[in-house]
Amino acid sequence: MPVQSRPENAPALSLRERQVLAHIAAGLSHKQVARRMGISVHTVSTYLRRIRNKRSAPTVAHLIRLSLTENCGPR
Repeated sequence: MPVQSRPENAPALSLRERQVLAHIAAGLSHKQVARRMGISVHTVSTYLRRIRNKRSAPTVAHLIRLSLTENCGPR
């Protein structure tokens, strides 16, 4: 399934979604992302669910590719 960077009518990712995406793409676990961002693991999962709802990214590999196409570098 191809990853869509941002279809014309798709909502943009929020800053926090982009930060979570960058950390996941860097290879951090949900728990590590939560600690770095000062949020709960549940909130990390919520952000990832929102990202997946906005873009077609069902796997971690798709999330990594999406991170590259969305220019979600480390913050």
